[in-house]
Amino acid sequence: MKLAFQIAKRFLTSAKRQTIVIILGIAIGVSVQVFIGSLISGLQASLIDSTIGSRSQLTITSEDYISNYDGLITTIDDSTDNLTAITPTITISGSGVNSELSENVVFRGFDFETANSIYKFDELLVEGNLASSKDTVTLGIGLKESLGLAINDTLVFSSPVYGDTTLTVVGFFDAGVLTINDSWVITPLSTIQDIVGEGDVVGSIETQLDEIFNDIDTKTTIASAIGNTYSITTWTEENEELLSGLNGQSISSLMIQIFVIVSVVLGISSVLAISVLQKSRQLGILKAMGIQDKDASKIFLFEGFILGIFGAILGILFGLGLSYMFTKFALNPDGTPVIALQIDAGFIALSGGIALVASTIAALSPAIKSSKLSVIEVIRNG
Repeated sequence: MKLAFQIAKRFLTSAKRQTIVIILGIAIGVSVQVFIGSLISGLQASLIDSTIGSRSQLTITSEDYISNYDGLITTIDDSTDNLTAITPTITISGSGVNSELSENVVFRGFDFETANSIYKFDELLVEGNLASSKDTVTLGIGLKESLGLAINDTLVFSSPVYGDTTLTVVGFFDAGVLTINDSWVITPLSTIQDIVGEGDVVGSIETQLDEIFNDIDTKTTIASAIGNTYSITTWTEENEELLSGLNGQSISSLMIQIFVIVSVVLGISSVLAISVLQKSRQLGILKAMGIQDKDASKIFLFEGFILGIFGAILGILFGLGLSYMFTKFALNPDGTPVIALQIDAGFIALSGGIALVASTIAALSPAIKSSKLSVIEVIRNG
């Protein structure tokens, strides 16, 4: 074993240019894997964050208002470990009126202490404060412009069902989503509960998940805990097109990586096969000196292993460098990366491991060929 390893090193160092070219070939393959994988992971994380990162990912509703929501929240929270946030909400629709100006609005009541974990309203504020007391509201910046409002102005919420309610504007937020900025009016739960007149009730319970792709299993777990009285919807059920896009990205990334691995295997196998021919005289001499066929085959297996180690290390460094440079050159107008750098240590280690295994497997054919090499054939062919 040790002899075969030493001979493999000698063979590689005796043809340094060829060895460097093979290592670079492996490194390029691994760097493409790491770069594409990191790029797709970053893109998926960015899409998920922008689409559902600050939204409810699993929502519990009822045909009527939910009155026992504190107890229900406790039951839901105790039923699964996959929740990172849970908050009650109540929503009604109507018109926001300021003098002669009127806009359709979505009037949402929150427990801001828990809702901030999902919506991050405190980070979205651009002027004033979050509504903290009854009959105060915070609006999207689109409504500020369309209704001509300023801090401490009054806004009338008008509804054919609930009548008119006068509210005080205390702040404005920018959610980065046009429809929300143009329609959302947010307030404490108590404001809308008074307007609805049904007592201490909410319309839904919204949550965010730790493992977002386990939403269906989490839904099943919660449903078994709270019974059939309530309806549960998840983000994948409401965003089928997004899920299809994410799956398509994952499949395309996997296909690229498979083709890269195949090209690496074929390249190493062909080069090492040529190496068997180049080293046939040395192998013949070694066999004449008593080296076993299995030890002769191990020489090329060790060559593939050594090439794989150096190629994997260099490829990971190249891939991380490419990913880093991409985040520095592909920028949004505000200077932030188009796609944030997503480094997954597990994926990087897997890419290096696959390259190592692929390089070793690529050496199998040359290894078998070298083990079958006959001393008499070498002598006969010179």
